Parts: sequence; C-alpha cells; structure tokens
Amino acid sequence: MPNMSGFICPVCGGRLADCGSLLRCEGNHCFDKSKFGYVNLLLSQSSGAKRHGDDRVMVRSRRDFLNAGYYSFLRDEVCAVCSELLPSDAVILDAGCGEGYYTALPSAQVLGVDISKDALEYFSKRKCGAETAVAGVFSLPVASGECDCVLNIFSPEADDEFRRVLKDGGVLIRVIPAEDHLFSLKQLVYDKPYRNEMPEPQLDGFELVDERRISAELELADNAAVLALFKMTPYYYKTGRADQQKLDGVDRLVTQAEFCVRVYRKEEHHA
Repeated sequence: MPNMSGFICPVCGGRLADCGSLLRCEGNHCFDKSKFGYVNLLLSQSSGAKRHGDDRVMVRSRRDFLNAGYYSFLRDEVCAVCSELLPSDAVILDAGCGEGYYTALPSAQVLGVDISKDALEYFSKRKCGAETAVAGVFSLPVASGECDCVLNIFSPEADDEFRRVLKDGGVLIRVIPAEDHLFSLKQLVYDKPYRNEMPEPQLDGFELVDERRISAELELADNAAVLALFKMTPYYYKTGRADQQKLDGVDRLVTQAEFCVRVYRKEEHHA
C-alpha cells in the first residue's frame, strides 16, 4: 500500500498517494516527480506570472550567500521558535520555501512549496527528508487544518490560505525585513536610499503572541559575496544596469541585517 503524501490533488482536492515515481489521487489524477524529487502541482491557470518564481541567478546567489552562514543567526532563531512552540513531530509548511535553508528540522514533517523549480532543485540537495512541490502560496495543495505551523519567510503573505491549512491553535511564523535591513548596501546603489516600511502586525483570525527583533552586522570580504547578497534580493531586478554596476568594484561591505520575527497563533474555530 503506498504511503500518503502531505499534499492534495490541485484538480479535485483528494489526498495524494506516493507511488514512487509519481503522486496519484483516488480520482486517478497523476503528477510525476522530477529527477530531483519535487512534484509540480502548479496548474497553468493558477498563476498569471510570465516568470514562475525566482530564476536561477537569484536562486544560486541566495544559495551561495546562505551557505556561507551570513543568515545563520536568523535560521537559529526560527528553529528556536519552532522548538519552543511545536511538538517534535509537527507538520510544518514552509510556504515560499526557496532552497529550504530555514527548515533543517529533521524530526518534523516538512512540506515545502515554491513556484521556482530552480529553488526546489537546490532544496532537494539538502537531503533533509522534506516533501516539496511546485505550487503557489495563494492556492496551497494542502488539506484544511493539516499543519501545526506555517513558515512565511520573505514570501508573499497569503493569510487566508495560511489560516485555512493551519489547525486551530496552529502557529504562523512570519519573518520580514526591518526598517534598516541592508541599508548600507542601498547607500552604495541608490542616490536616495529608503528605509523599509513595516506592515501593521494585526492579522484577521490570528493572535500575535510574540514579536522579536534580531540583527547582525554582516562583513562581506570580497566582491563575490557583495554581488551574491545584492542578486538574491528583489532590489536586483528593480535596479537599472547603471546602478547595478556601482557594486562591480566593491570588495568589502559592512551592513546591518535586521529582521522582525512575528509569531501568531490561529484563533480557534475561525472560518
């Protein structure tokens, strides 16, 4: 008898069974696994985007930067929050998971969802046992009330879907850049750098139970690290070539990485 997947069929909503090389629901809708192990559950009509997710340049830059350990303090904080609030066998959905850097939680059942195939390819190489799927966060292939926790780290805020897939009392962990995040990097690129605006903390159907500010001073000692940091951010694709070139000769950068970690609990019986 095949094992059951943590995902549901995007066509009919039935539970998917893991049949080795593919996932199949009782309605006989089948989804092949890629050679990297992820399954594509993104229906063509699910997204109007011309470019589905982060491209290979952004993904590779982010992988190189994160693997160098610059954001390990943030990963440690996320893992600490999970350990404090969740059972060891929790079902955790990493919504907009990227390469899976923040979900190195071997005892938990981790479901990773992202619309970037390039990101999920790198996620598979972490060999952490997570189940991954190409899908959008606004139409999650996850059953209602399935998850103990949703991680929302620098990804779109699909609060209605997060609320749907969480159990009553489940936890939403949201990480957003704080006001002065990477401000020194912005000063090198832009004539008029701006500080980030912080969204209001209130969310319908959730109770804010904790908010933490964490920061670290990053010291980048070569141009490759500086460019990797820049290319993994949305700034890269929103910046003209002339401004991008301002970083070509920068061999050292000291900048503040500053994050706000908000922890919410889903209110019971909230529709």
